[in-house]
Parts: sequence; structure tokens; C-alpha cells
Amino acid sequence: MSSGDDTPWLTPNQQRSWRAFLGGVTVFMDRIDRDLKTAHNLSLSEYEILVRLSEAPDHSIRMAELADQVALSRSRVTHTAGRLEAAGFLRRDPCAEDGRGVQAVLTDHGMEVLEAAADTHVRGVREHLLAHASDEEFEALGAIMERVVTELHGKRF
Repeated sequence: MSSGDDTPWLTPNQQRSWRAFLGGVTVFMDRIDRDLKTAHNLSLSEYEILVRLSEAPDHSIRMAELADQVALSRSRVTHTAGRLEAAGFLRRDPCAEDGRGVQAVLTDHGMEVLEAAADTHVRGVREHLLAHASDEEFEALGAIMERVVTELHGKRF
């Protein structure tokens, strides 16, 4: 790090916070993912897809829209949906509107698995994240991340 370049280096406090953020996100997400896999044989990304389907009208979302909602590539969502379909948690149907697209549809079995996994997920969020933040801190974190997603992914929550 030479002092003559134009790089706007982080201050020591910013660097400390940045590294704490990276480390915290990594260990937190790994723990939630491990808990879901151990208890329900679901990854966190699979769980999130099931959540999005459960919240959608008729428990159905066009695959391209689902990819946007979970901020994953279309190929990654297609691959993950394939695993979920093989397990009987969702099915993929042609879109009724145009026949070209594909709708992911949550099955009854998928809803049952999701309902069981939701307790594990929520308990993990409470124990491993919320227990370490005040309501105000958590709201501030949410506001920051919402702006980041909007800026980088073009999506509003």
C-alpha cells in the first residue's frame, strides 16, 4: 500500500468492521446451512427457494423471477430446483401464460418439509444473530443490506 496511489484505503475502524462483517456473515451462514442440512437435509439456498414459493400466489413462481428473488444465477436456481424436484419438494410446470417459461410449484410435501425446517431456521437466526444485536442495530443492518441489494441487484424489498 504505497501512499502515492489514488486508492481510497479503508480507515483502521472501517477495516476492522469490514473484516468482522466478512467473518460474521461467513460463520453465521455456514452455521444456519449446517443446521438445516443436519436436521432436514436442506441447504440454506434450498430452504430460501421453498420459502419464496410458499409466499407466492398459488405457491408458484416463474423460474426466472425466482432466480431474481433469491439473487442466484438462473443456472444455479435451475440446478437447485432439480434437486428439490427429485426430492418431491417442488415440481416444474410450463408457464400457462406463454408456454415458453417454466413455473416452479411448491408441492404439499415441500410445504411440510418447509414448515418443519422453519423452526430450525428461525431458532438459528435468533440464537446466532439476533441475540447479539439490539432491535435498532438489526434494523440498521437490514436498511444497509437493502440498499446494497437495490444498488447491486436492482431489486426493492
